[in-house]
Amino acid sequence: MVKKISLALLGATGSIGSSTLEVMREHRDKLSLKLVCAGSNYEKLVKIAEEFDVDLLFLNSIQDSALRAKIRSLIPQRKVFFGEEELLKALASEDYDVCLNAIGASAGLRSSHAVIKRGKRLALANKESLVMAGHILRPMWLKNKVDVIPVDSEHSAIFQSIGAHPTSEIRKLHITASGGAFRTLPLEDFASVTTAQALKHPNWDMGAKVTLDSATMVNKALEIMEAHWLFDLPYEAIEAIIHPSSIIHSMVQFVDGSILAQLSTPDMKLPILYALSWPQRWASSLVQTDLLALPPLEFFPIEAARYPLFYLGVEAAQEGGLLPTAFNAANEVALKQFLDGKIRFDQIYDVVREILDRIENVKDPSLEEVIAINAACRHG
Repeated sequence: MVKKISLALLGATGSIGSSTLEVMREHRDKLSLKLVCAGSNYEKLVKIAEEFDVDLLFLNSIQDSALRAKIRSLIPQRKVFFGEEELLKALASEDYDVCLNAIGASAGLRSSHAVIKRGKRLALANKESLVMAGHILRPMWLKNKVDVIPVDSEHSAIFQSIGAHPTSEIRKLHITASGGAFRTLPLEDFASVTTAQALKHPNWDMGAKVTLDSATMVNKALEIMEAHWLFDLPYEAIEAIIHPSSIIHSMVQFVDGSILAQLSTPDMKLPILYALSWPQRWASSLVQTDLLALPPLEFFPIEAARYPLFYLGVEAAQEGGLLPTAFNAANEVALKQFLDGKIRFDQIYDVVREILDRIENVKDPSLEEVIAINAACRHG
């Protein structure tokens, strides 16, 4: 009998977590859950634990002692822990084979650090880990000989297309972008964009932050930063391009002029499956692509007037140091203000720019400095 791959699933109740569970249902003979983590959605987490017989549950965002006691009483036969520190202890000590980190935004950084420090394989769906601390995490995973497998569809596509080719054979990475909800919206209408409009992605069903980042194209700036660290290429060799149908997930151009691409119906279950099965490919019926039914494969440049935050993010990436962290944190601050109705959609850029202008950069920051500037940007 083949030993099952034991998985630590962080962000189990979000969209990536839900897709991961679908992959696990199809491959129960190959995968098992060692521990699951969520922010505050304990009801969904309890259901997951019951379905997959998980003994270790972690909730990072519940502070109320009465609620904690209630949750423990719901599943007395299982162990429930609260707070990030308890999760970090488990990642440093529990026996698992792979950690899939799908914790949202900057909250996922310390978990990625803990997994790499432990020497376990990391399936990475939290791009902010590398945006904020790629200069720390990449040397660590090389030293500890850790496999870091990207889960973002764009980086999974690049990873698959590169295969065994060395960096010296790569001319350019082409990261594709849907263009988000407002690719064709007249620029004069941006001031009146509603929250509901901004949260309607044309191709993907993702969480609020990812959907908004697609609308502003911040996600592509962050993905360029992530690709820089994952694939050890300079920023000049990484570009983003709009591909509205999201069929081609990214492309690799080699020095001989050849371009290899990975394409499929847009569905996150496919890159998740690949990250968990790598270096193998497991048979699956979860995602099927009918070539004759595909829309035209079109490509467009990213307009600076429509997506100014993308270009601001690329500038922050090229400056490096603390600026990528500050850019990411400032963006999260601005998105919350937009969702709370405090600013208009077209003012998100102004909020991010203002916060960045206040930052005194440090070129090679420590993890503590990264975490500190991340907090400082959020609290003014």
